[in-house]
Amino acid sequence: MTFSFSPRLRSLAPALAVISALAVSPANAAEQPGKGISVLPIKSSIAEETFQTLLVVRALEELGYDVKDIGEIDYAAGHVALANGDATFLAAHWNPLQKDFYERAGGDAKLYREGVYSEGALQGYLIDKKTAEAHGITRIDQLKDPKIAALFDHDGDGKADLAGCTPGWGCEAVIEHHLDAYGLRKTVTHQQGSYSALMADTITRFNKGAPVLYYTWTPYWVSGILVPGRDVTWLQVPFSALPGSRKDVDTALANGQNYGFQANNQQIVANRAWAEANPAAATLFSLMRLPNADINAQNLRMRNGENSQADIARHVDGWIAGHRQTWDGWLAQARKAAH
Repeated sequence: MTFSFSPRLRSLAPALAVISALAVSPANAAEQPGKGISVLPIKSSIAEETFQTLLVVRALEELGYDVKDIGEIDYAAGHVALANGDATFLAAHWNPLQKDFYERAGGDAKLYREGVYSEGALQGYLIDKKTAEAHGITRIDQLKDPKIAALFDHDGDGKADLAGCTPGWGCEAVIEHHLDAYGLRKTVTHQQGSYSALMADTITRFNKGAPVLYYTWTPYWVSGILVPGRDVTWLQVPFSALPGSRKDVDTALANGQNYGFQANNQQIVANRAWAEANPAAATLFSLMRLPNADINAQNLRMRNGENSQADIARHVDGWIAGHRQTWDGWLAQARKAAH
């Protein structure tokens, strides 16, 4: 299994040492049940996931765990790495978007997934409000009309250019499925590649007054720049249509809106054997909670230039300081679980 590593620490071997060779006092053991036990966190290439990953890292370090560099790997391979014991945890597993990744890697037999780290993440398609109102566009399938699609054509081929999803994230499979299900293949081009580069182009076009069409999710900084309801409008889908094992799932939200994607929870996923051998860490994973609003706010700070490792570490320090009572409660329960 091959990883790339963030600059927080240096390179490391992927093997996990789970037995401490150090003798510790009973007091130390109570405070630091993870003493001498190695942890390898992983994340995708999305820089903004560093914040939520580092919060888990900091908590594990307070429990005494020896936390290594954050390895970067795509989601599908990351789930396999966790299942095989080549990595310890992923703090940004999207459920149910990445359900197939989870099941293919071995599901509950190989992976540990308890609790909800961040709940109610939304995804879907948006266009600028000016174009939506001028042409009465409320649904993605209206782009079957070549005249409507041409409004969002930026390369001159007559097809709408949809700033889409990076391959390997899982959302690209849903978008590709939608193009067929809603009859959009002939009139819409799904642009894939670096999501940050695609959105930079999208925001530049918006600021020039040009129509824009893009996919995004919340919590993420994009909706802090292009604000739904003020600058842009969510598009509905004509009916629910998901690929793979979710083909019969209804994607309508509780408010009746249907953006074509299920609301997701982000969860911490870990290697099951490691989690069962480390009840303090497993309990911590099940307890930690991070509001979407806090993720959005931190991500926007990164977008606005506070994106160095030192900046993100400072954001983590600030979050812990502002939630110290809750934080200490998580650690207390984790330590209790170890004994």
